[in-house]
Amino acid sequence: MRSSKTEPVLRQLSLGSVMDAIINHGPISRAQIAKITSISKQTASEVVRALEAGGWVQVHGQTSGSVGRTAVTYEIRPDAAYVTGVDLGGTQLRMAIANLACRIVAETSVATDVRGGMAVVRQIATLSEKLGNEAGIARDRVRLLVVGTPGVLNAATGSIPLAPNIPDFDRIDVVSALRDAFGVDVIIENDVNVGALGERWLGRAKGIETFAYIALGTGLGMGIVSDGKIIRGAHGAAGEIANLPIGGDPFDPTNRLHGTLEAAVGSAGILRRYAEAGGDSAITVRELFDRIDTDATARRVVDESARLLALAVVAVVATIDPEVIVLGGSIGARDEMVRAVQDVVRTLGTTSVPVVASALGNRAGLSGAIAIGINNIQNALFAPSFPPPILSLPAIEQLSRLEPTS
Repeated sequence: MRSSKTEPVLRQLSLGSVMDAIINHGPISRAQIAKITSISKQTASEVVRALEAGGWVQVHGQTSGSVGRTAVTYEIRPDAAYVTGVDLGGTQLRMAIANLACRIVAETSVATDVRGGMAVVRQIATLSEKLGNEAGIARDRVRLLVVGTPGVLNAATGSIPLAPNIPDFDRIDVVSALRDAFGVDVIIENDVNVGALGERWLGRAKGIETFAYIALGTGLGMGIVSDGKIIRGAHGAAGEIANLPIGGDPFDPTNRLHGTLEAAVGSAGILRRYAEAGGDSAITVRELFDRIDTDATARRVVDESARLLALAVVAVVATIDPEVIVLGGSIGARDEMVRAVQDVVRTLGTTSVPVVASALGNRAGLSGAIAIGINNIQNALFAPSFPPPILSLPAIEQLSRLEPTS
């Protein structure tokens, strides 16, 4: 006979299991839920009724069974809860609101406020309110805010050191400021870790247990997934490859702010080296890449950047032995950069680990933020005594796309 203490635990397990089955396999009948979750049909029916009464699931329709029987099928009620995901970069802020069925209902992108600090916090809050109003989403339906940001969260102070592209995030309690502005729980995660989770859910690392996601754009960072889990390290700084002593003098004080490797291969470093070699100092990185077929200097700068990045790739492979290296970011995922890195890695001949371009492009961060948000909402509501599973979400091909606005 079960004790009274056991019943709440079993109920939480049943709620979590049933919600997981409906999210991943719905529309689905109660009998199918019982089969997938290995709970009794009676328990499955009781849990479904409770979820339906609470507004979390809804009837989808009926399916034909044996001997003329029909079964009611259930699906997640998409508007039962929403999560706001933010991919915060040094130059661009991308935001999306997704429903409980993992579908984006509103999305936008704007230039990140160059003042940083509280100005960025207010920008996120204002943009979220505007996006929610335009989509007709009641504020109390948004249950969680997930922000992927450069740097490493200091859990004790709420500040975010190692984020030089966003001024003053190392000086303020970002977590409390966002929580006060939104009135909901806030999860802060390193932006490249978020991108790695996005790639594992929907991108080139789908189904892969151990890989590295390297993002190169304004900055440089790496997310490491080993045995299905994000590796953060003792101080949360695992994957900060911007600081590798490659591409410059690591003892030069000018390289310490952004890191030696980032100073060489990040967007500012690429443009600086192009200008120092006699190139146009007024062009953008995109314009530089557009010139590589006709501008020998542009080609040399890109090839040198790829060579330096390839050295980092080889070091990463030797350290974590991944199944694949995924290159992302506005520079890292470009075909020209990926091919050049592949050529250098192939020439070095030290590894056969494939180096591939991100399948999600600039949406990897948003995808990861939504994945973290939905995963945590599901766990907090239906199995609060247990750690959240890793991306227990439907294997949809991609997030529904909306045209970003600026």
